[in-house]
Amino acid sequence: MKILLALLTALLLTAALTGLARAEHGPPGDRVHEPPVIVEVEGDAANGFGIHYSDGSELSPPTDSEAFAECGEYGRRVARVRCRTEVRVWYRDLGDLKRALEHARS
Repeated sequence: MKILLALLTALLLTAALTGLARAEHGPPGDRVHEPPVIVEVEGDAANGFGIHYSDGSELSPPTDSEAFAECGEYGRRVARVRCRTEVRVWYRDLGDLKRALEHARS
């Protein structure tokens, strides 16, 4: 009985792994699409950034003052500090990305 159970378990695991391998290496149309590429960043942290993607979509995060105000609504000090740090890093990286795109185009 134990041998039969072990063989059945091995067979099921093999079938599951084979299915996963086929899913990863299936035709290109079945794969998950890559996220769109950022093609332009406009604005600044004080007035708000606009992020434009290759598929035509865009994202407009809040200005830095709005984001910092939202961080102030957290109840715990640690959460407020974490939020403010994330906002600073987010806007710093958007500024760097904007400069990199401008440099790449020049």
